[in-house]
Amino acid sequence: MAPGMSLYSVQAILILSADDGSRIFAKYYDQGIGGQTSGAALPPNPYPDKASQLRFEKGLLAKTAKQSGDILLFDGKVVLYKFESDVGIFVVGGAEENEILLYNVILAIRDSFHLLFKQSVDRRTIVENFDLVSLAIDEIVDSGIVMETDPTIILHRCSRAPTQDVNLTNIDPFSEQGVNNLAQLGRTKLAGWLRQGL
Repeated sequence: MAPGMSLYSVQAILILSADDGSRIFAKYYDQGIGGQTSGAALPPNPYPDKASQLRFEKGLLAKTAKQSGDILLFDGKVVLYKFESDVGIFVVGGAEENEILLYNVILAIRDSFHLLFKQSVDRRTIVENFDLVSLAIDEIVDSGIVMETDPTIILHRCSRAPTQDVNLTNIDPFSEQGVNNLAQLGRTKLAGWLRQGL
């Protein structure tokens, strides 16, 4: 690896309301464990507390409201952004970071949301499906490292489990039939998990 290069590409992923600038989702990544990786000191998180994060988010939204593109340099950071309906999705990286990699991350987030929700991506949908939003983003970026950018793979990893609960009241675990029923239930669940790729 060349000097100055790092696996830690993403410093933050933000989803902000385009209407009032409020935070819907925000994840800031610390750069390595304790700021150290492989003996090399990484820059500390420039936004360690909520007040500095909110200042950054407010300034970022004000700056992007006047822009027509999808990339800008703000506060010494490369920021890729996409607006969907009434929300803005932002991926923040260091000034020296590869813009194409960050662009692939933001496309993966946007396209995964479209596949997961099968409807428009808006504030209400994101809030109602916050668990899926968090899971999808964690599949794409882990601790600032880009892990996956294929939206179909992310969709399969984040698919909802069946909403119908299994009725366990009729299973007597101490009878032979109860043991057979539990074994069948286990096989069914395992087969479902394997089909989902978990």
